[in-house]
Amino acid sequence: MASSVSTSAASADEPASHAQRLADQRRALPDQPGVYSFRDRRGRVIYVGKAKSIRKRVASHFSAPPTREASAMRERIDSVEALVVATEAEALLTEQRFIKQYRPRFNIRLRDDKSYPYIAISLDEDFPRVYFTRERHRRDRAYFGPYSSAKRVRETLHLLGKIFQFRSCEGSEPGRRSGSPCLDYYIKRCEAPCVGYVSRERYRAGIDGVADFLSGRYGRIERDLERRMREASQTREFEQAALERNRLHAVRSLLERQRVANDAVGTLDAIAVAVEGRDANAQVFQLRDGVFADRQSFFLANEGGADLAEVAEGFLLQYYASSPSVPPQILMQNETAPSQALGQALAERRGGPVRISVPQRGDKRRILELAERNARLNLDQDRLRDERRRTRRVEALNGLQRALRLDVAPTRIECFDISTLMGSHTVASMVVFEGGAAKKSDYRRFTIRSLASGSSDDFAAMEEVLYRRFGRWVSQQDVLPHDREYDPSFAALPSLVVIDGGKGQLSAALAPLEAFRERGVAVVSLAKRIEEVFLPGVSEPLRLAHETAELQLLQRVRDEAHRFAIEHHRSRRDKAMTVSLLDAIPGIGPSRKRALIAHFGSPEAVMRASREELEAVAGLPGRVARDLHVQLNRTAR
Repeated sequence: MASSVSTSAASADEPASHAQRLADQRRALPDQPGVYSFRDRRGRVIYVGKAKSIRKRVASHFSAPPTREASAMRERIDSVEALVVATEAEALLTEQRFIKQYRPRFNIRLRDDKSYPYIAISLDEDFPRVYFTRERHRRDRAYFGPYSSAKRVRETLHLLGKIFQFRSCEGSEPGRRSGSPCLDYYIKRCEAPCVGYVSRERYRAGIDGVADFLSGRYGRIERDLERRMREASQTREFEQAALERNRLHAVRSLLERQRVANDAVGTLDAIAVAVEGRDANAQVFQLRDGVFADRQSFFLANEGGADLAEVAEGFLLQYYASSPSVPPQILMQNETAPSQALGQALAERRGGPVRISVPQRGDKRRILELAERNARLNLDQDRLRDERRRTRRVEALNGLQRALRLDVAPTRIECFDISTLMGSHTVASMVVFEGGAAKKSDYRRFTIRSLASGSSDDFAAMEEVLYRRFGRWVSQQDVLPHDREYDPSFAALPSLVVIDGGKGQLSAALAPLEAFRERGVAVVSLAKRIEEVFLPGVSEPLRLAHETAELQLLQRVRDEAHRFAIEHHRSRRDKAMTVSLLDAIPGIGPSRKRALIAHFGSPEAVMRASREELEAVAGLPGRVARDLHVQLNRTAR
């Protein structure tokens, strides 16, 4: 049972200073277990923590020695909020739920946002499919993973296809229009349920074997295959017995190659973490029945400078929050000191007991030491790669400074591009690179206002965008960084402005950027045809060698601006086309338009839909669906 606690202390009549207001909030915090969060001046959550006593734990943040990370967080704290819960385990789970929801800057979090690959089984179909996927939200699917790489998933699917012979065709029903088995049947990769060569029950038994294999129940698979081989032999079905024998040999051969411990080790995950500064790496070694099933590597952001124990605990909760299953045993390093509350939280997630232990000897200790070495090695290699990338970016910026004869290296580069189609839905983009790397938080889009519909004047559009950009910079000069109106993307002064285009686009940019140029901002344009760089007042373009880092940096900036502008243009165009088409049809109101987009996923899919597909949309009457189909096809003609 959780209850929120209000911590506002300063009254409207007597506005207290920031420090006094924060102190009053801290004194009002409860001396009870729960979760607390720090917010900055813009109301964004920057840190979420848990504690046995919220008041004492929050006080420790302000009394601890001022490390660089702690100071950086303290400077941003504007308010404190608290949520009281019943137990430490509930506090752990609530903390992770908030971290997933708010993604606070100073909490431990997975550094990359990529979606990891899974293997899914479509249990809602009569003849289920086993397939590769990156989504994990459908209730009628069984998911296994996440896996360390897409290659690993495809290798596993290839092996399972040879052993259990499930169908590879797409769609809820097996087969194809010809009514004959595909090649997979003839090479013993599918038992052809599409033409009735295998019963539903027997096919389902194979799918159960796939699920057992992916769940790590290897002993059960061996026993089932051996039993089926003997039964087929006893009934003189020698071809089927030979098939079961080959499957059994394939499984045993794989397990022997991957066996790293005896059967007594059982099913477990060995998890080791290495931390250095703001970076960390976690290794997960998965063992199922003593067989090495998979190894996964995760890079973590540690902006708050947390110690090894805190990083390990945060990673475990995040990892098992997205994992389809929790093993009955988890091995951890001695330094991480797993808490009882952590075990209770994972047991609640698993629906059964979870034993967290620190092995001291034997196979388990050997496996954990191997995971520790891999964590340290991966962290060192990642830091080395980061250093090389930084070095290449510095070389590119220095090369650009020399090539363009700038006074300083262009640490902040802004690039502008225009996107239009026959003068309709004209838009512009502004992308920002700082230190040679994209800074996506500062990207901005513009809708062109000054052009009449149907006008294709790119020069006028570029002038408008640059005047607006400079105007926003001027308006930001009197805004303090902690004010809500402060926009860092416009408040910063660029070192270099890049215009996508040739000499004409550069000429259009000079007038609106004159005030920028007086403050030392360089302006150039980059033409696509042969990658010529045009400079103000220079008749001949500058041609940089294609293999140079400075030209490649300019190309990346230009291509990113082009991509960003086209995305904005397409979204506006598609929305306008869909809205105008649907608005012209009686019976299509806002709710039905939303239902159509939600059902088909995109405006293009609505326009391509058949009459039967439109009639299948929930909440859309058949008559309205038929009228919509007629109108869409009339428009297409």
